[in-house]
Amino acid sequence: MPQPPGKNQLATQRIPDALRQLSDCHLCAHHCGVNRLAGSKAGRCHAGSESHIFSAQTEVSDELEVIPTFAIAFSGCDMRCGFCITGKESWTPNAGVSFNSKTIAEQARKAIQNGARSIMILGGEPTVHLHSVMELCALLPEDVQWIWKTNAHGSPEAHALLEGLFDLWIADFKFGSDECALRLSNTEHYLGIIQSNILQAASHADLIIRHLVMPGHLDCCWKPVARWIADHLPNARVNLRGGFWPAWQAGKYPEFKNSSDNIQSDWNKALSIAEAHKLKLTL
Repeated sequence: MPQPPGKNQLATQRIPDALRQLSDCHLCAHHCGVNRLAGSKAGRCHAGSESHIFSAQTEVSDELEVIPTFAIAFSGCDMRCGFCITGKESWTPNAGVSFNSKTIAEQARKAIQNGARSIMILGGEPTVHLHSVMELCALLPEDVQWIWKTNAHGSPEAHALLEGLFDLWIADFKFGSDECALRLSNTEHYLGIIQSNILQAASHADLIIRHLVMPGHLDCCWKPVARWIADHLPNARVNLRGGFWPAWQAGKYPEFKNSSDNIQSDWNKALSIAEAHKLKLTL
């Protein structure tokens, strides 16, 4: 029987489909339908056809099971989280340097030779750059773990391009209510989209769900997120993130202005919620 295509071959086969998306872009769940080949900046992410990266380096601040990882951060994002720790780069698709797949692939190979255990693609949000991601994945070494770190707000079209390509998904589940998602990230209909995408990712890849404990959002966000995970993916690994930092535009939200006052108390409560739902926490 013929062998299934390797990751390089799979990515190569999907490059034409990813490029076709640029003329009528539906890569994220906003479904703007923008012609990015015409240089339009009308979409939510404001990205055109040329991708940029704002970081490509070995990092040790992610999950213990994947570090050190060679992390490639694409500029630009389809969400507008006011507390984003990489706000300028994540909101600006032309931040950093122009993307060159051969250069980045060579850097990744050298990083693996020097001890990196995995290759992570992130952002911003890399989903809006799938044409460049496919081009890069066609060149990356296949014998290490490939990680897709995402806000999980992609579209079915994007998921079709990603399915079966990455070994591990690290997916953010930021908000537990549509109201919080709209107010803090200008993202509509958040819950149904994220829940569907996380379930789909879990069907074909290893999965870690991330949630950042935000001041004032235990009851409205973490509790419902924890309950949903317990009900739908009880064996999923969950990275509960503490140490909220009021970055970027966080100061315009009242609950974040004095965010350091109750950090330890909020963290203890968040852990209690996780324990009550028997979640499998990971670091």
